[in-house]
Order: sequence, then C-alpha cells, then structure tokens
Amino acid sequence: MANEVSFRPKTSEIPTNPGVYRFLDENGRVLYVGKAKNLRARLSSYFAPLSTLQEKTRRMVQSAVDVNWTIVKTEFEALQLEFTWIKEFNPPFNVRFKDDKSYPYLAITLSDAVPRVFITRNREIKGAKYFGPYTQAWAVRDTLDTLLKVYPIRSCSSGVYNRAKSSNRPCLLADIGKCSAPCVSRISNDVHRSLAKEFADFIQSGDEKYLESLKIRMLNASDSEQYELAGRLRDDITALETVLEKSTVVFTDQTDADLFGIADDELAAAVSLFRVRGGRIRGVMGWVVDKELERDQSELVEYLLQNVYGKDATFASDVPKEVLVPVMPSDSEALTLWLSEMRGQKVDLRIPQRGDKRALAETAHANAKHALGLYKLRRTADFTARSEALAELQNYLQLETAPLRIECFDVSHLGGTGIVSSMVVFEDGLAKKDQYRKFNIESSIDDTDSLYQTLRRRLKYLVEGDVDTGNKFSYKPGLLIVDGGAPQVNAAARALADSGIENMAVIGLAKRLEEIWLPNNPFPVILPRGTEALFLLQRVRDEAHRFAITAQRKQRTSGIATELATVEGLGDKRVAALLRRFGSAKRLRMATLEEIGEVAGIGPQLAASILAKLGSN
Repeated sequence: MANEVSFRPKTSEIPTNPGVYRFLDENGRVLYVGKAKNLRARLSSYFAPLSTLQEKTRRMVQSAVDVNWTIVKTEFEALQLEFTWIKEFNPPFNVRFKDDKSYPYLAITLSDAVPRVFITRNREIKGAKYFGPYTQAWAVRDTLDTLLKVYPIRSCSSGVYNRAKSSNRPCLLADIGKCSAPCVSRISNDVHRSLAKEFADFIQSGDEKYLESLKIRMLNASDSEQYELAGRLRDDITALETVLEKSTVVFTDQTDADLFGIADDELAAAVSLFRVRGGRIRGVMGWVVDKELERDQSELVEYLLQNVYGKDATFASDVPKEVLVPVMPSDSEALTLWLSEMRGQKVDLRIPQRGDKRALAETAHANAKHALGLYKLRRTADFTARSEALAELQNYLQLETAPLRIECFDVSHLGGTGIVSSMVVFEDGLAKKDQYRKFNIESSIDDTDSLYQTLRRRLKYLVEGDVDTGNKFSYKPGLLIVDGGAPQVNAAARALADSGIENMAVIGLAKRLEEIWLPNNPFPVILPRGTEALFLLQRVRDEAHRFAITAQRKQRTSGIATELATVEGLGDKRVAALLRRFGSAKRLRMATLEEIGEVAGIGPQLAASILAKLGSN
C-alpha cells in the first residue's frame, strides 16, 4: 500500500535533524506545513500503509505529489519557522492549531465595513486577516491593549457595537481612548478603515518605530517624575517586546535580505537561498549544479548572483537591501554596483559575521550540505548513471571490458607514525563495505613505500594457484586506483610487476584537479567535468580516504587507551576525558603536569602517574 505514494523519498535521504517539512500538490501549492525534532522519524510516519493512516492524513498524502524539508538547528526554531510558513501559505490541511487553545491568533476583519480587531482561536472567520499563532496569550492581550492606545480601532463584538449605535452612546473603551467610536460617528468609516490598515501593517511588519517612541515617552515621564505613567509605559514596552521577540529564523529588525549558503566539492555545488523580508523568512530555495569548470566559492558566488538577479532571472525585480554570501567574490565592488543599479538603491553585499544573520548563514550552509549529499546519493543509486560511468571508464582508459569491480587504496598516518592503509571495493558502481580491508604498516619510508607494501600484501591473493573461489578477497579487480599522482601510481605498477600480475589496469587519482595518472606516463588524462565516470572515481577515492582516516584514528585512540589502562586510578571515563583533551599519545607526552591535571577528574597526583607511565614507554 505504501508503494502507491510515488513521491516517497528514500529513508536514507531524509535527515535526522530538526526541521520543517512541506507537502505540495501538482500545482506547487503548499498543502501542509509541519515541524519535527527528527525529520526522518516524522516523515516516515506519513508513508505507512495508507489503510493505517487517519482519514485526514491519508487524503493529504494522496493529494500531494512532492515533499521537501528545511533543516534548522533546534526544535524551537522549527516551531518558529512553521508558524511563519503557516501564516505565509495558509495550507488547507494545517488544522492542528484550529481548536488548540495553546495558540491564539490576532484577527482583523478588514472585509467588514467597520473592521474589528480581536483575539481568537477560530481560523474559519470569513474575511478576517490572521496574525500568529502566538505562544503567549497574555502577551498578545497586553500588546493589543497597548496598540489600541495608538490605533484606537473597534475591538467590541457585533452585539455591543449595534447596541451602542442604536442608543448613540459609546462604550467605556471610547471614554478611555481605546476606541475611536465609529459607532457614534466620532470618526468616519473610511478613516477608521485606514486606521485598521495601519494597525495590520504594524503587526505584519513588526515595525519597532512605535516601540522606540514608547521608550522615549517612558524616559520623559521618568525625568518629569511621572512615575506611574512611566511604569505603565514600561509594562507596555515589555509586552510589545515579547510579541515581537523572534528566534534566529525571524529577525528582531526589519531585515530585507537574501542569504546564500553553499556546499561544494570538486565536481558539484549545492546552494540554499533564504529570502528574508520584513524580518521574516518568506521562502527557501535550493539548486544543485555540476561544475563544468574548476571554480572556487568566490567564483560560484559571482555565477550565482548573475543567475539569480540577472536580466529575466527569477528575482531580477526583487533585489533586497542586503545580499549575504559565504565568501566575497573577487569583483565584489562591481557586483555591488550592479546589484544597486538593479534595485535602484544601495545594496549591501557582505559576509554575515555575528548574531542572527550569522546563525541563519550556518543554517543555510547545513541545508546546502544536506542537498549536496542527497544529490550525490541519488546519483550513485541511479542504475543508468552507474552503467554510464562504467562504460565511460572503459572508453576513456581504453580497457578491454568495463571495470565491474574497482578497488581503491589510500594511506593515512600521523607524522609518519601509526601508518594505516585502506582498501575499499566497488562492484557495479556500488560500495561493498563488507569487503573493505585495512592494513597496518609497521615501518615505511614514505607514502609510496606504504602503498607498495599494501598492494604486495593484497595482490598475493591473486597469484595463480592461490585463488580461493569462496574468498571474495581473491576476486580480481577490473581497475586498481591509488590516491595520488605519478609517484603513487608508479609504486602501484611496481607492486603489480613484482607480484607477477599482468594485464591489470591501475591509475592514480590526484585530488587537486582530479587528474588521472597512468604508470610511467609524464602526462595525466583529464576527464571531462560533469561526466559520470569522473563522479564515480571521485566517490571511490573519497571513500578510501574516509576509511583510511577512520581506521588510523581508531588505531591511535586504541593505542593511547592501552598505554593508559595500566595506570592505577585511571578508569574508562578518565581515559576518555584525556583523549578528548589531547587526542594522541604524542600530544599527551608533550603536555605539562599542570595541563594534564586540569582535565576533569585528573588531579596532580594522577597526572604525575600518567607522565611517569608515558615516559617509561
């Protein structure tokens, strides 16, 4: 039954971070906005067998054609962003707050001849404009009471309004200055409507000009010894600040900005764009592109700005006051001038350094990083793309057959000690982690010697007559890859020759320009960027690098723990604390008695025992 939902994302593609998700229909309309402490756990519940879902949930899932998500840092930020988007998109399936007394709304009936403002939990009132939901009902009530002094619009019910109108006698609110009394024509309906619109504009934009004026009035009242008035104004300011309080996803000022996050590697880049208007996030967009040419992030930013704000681009007519980027482009002055001309006013192009904008920049980067990982995962899982990659490798490297089994080797060490080599295996373009191997190298001259030793040990299983068909380690690879350039690939070729292995393709993959080096060849092979073959080679090499580093760190940590385990009074928790503080036996040996003694649970006496133990080894 769950398979009937064609747009279901793979579970591994959904992050486990807090975030906000949106279900969309075929027209791109937002059907539902929800938040989650763990996006993967929450979204997985929507894709259970349809017969097990509640009727409302089943209708929503069947109406949707896509689901997307945005990562944030905390559950509270997810709540704030969910509130913002519920208000922005008014999704038809978001009825969760409709009868929940925890979240009141501020409503203005702008469609009425005489608009009314009031607090409600009912979202079904026709012609009403809603603001919220708010988490603190008392703050909304107090703020409404405060704003009615500045914008004295009608807040009474229809019954009270009609009685006052028929008797030509206003209620108490008019007498205390909290209503302009349109019921008795103290103000015309048109003027009252304008007043109501100003009230709505204030609530919508979060304009803090009035807040500043209240602070000035409070100080003036205090200076003139009108302490009761100053106290009331202080309370009004507190209430207003509570409602206007925002998290890192809703700014405390009237920010108009586009904030870009970028995550990239040698072959692809992902971009996340957060559009902030009036201090609120109005939308999130993302792109993933293959890099046809080698570009650093400054060049990517230039390319991105041209495509987002250039002529006929999506946001050509909506350039904000601020454009916040992760790195400055090399020609930032010219781009700033160009953006300012597009906007008709000065634009500030810069890197956010601190505060809410810096925090949102980190969130944008997290979303871009996730998008890039998801793009690579989906590309790897694509059978057609993998088949194309293997066929391209056969063509570019002039192999007799496509390399259905690829083995890649890398070396990791710490200052020449604790040398570990890794071997990763890919079959049909997919990682075979159960066939990964690591090799501990006792001593070595350099990385080429380490690779030579590793390959000799691995290749002995391929010597004719020593093949065990039940041992996958004895399978012959169609392609050997080593991480590095000409010296590394020549060392690998020498290992093949000394092992008596012939007709096995071997290449070296240099990281900087993704160059492919062949044995005894002074010139590298350069594959076209964006090809599936280069993407696969990069993934294999990166996996070998990751596995080597992981194995080397594990060995280093195990070695330190073994050395320290014999120190009397030093248990697992204290050993773990030392590892977190110093990271390696070498650094621990270099530490002073005082530095070791500062670690939690380690006193001067135990620190002396530790130094004595390490010094004796």
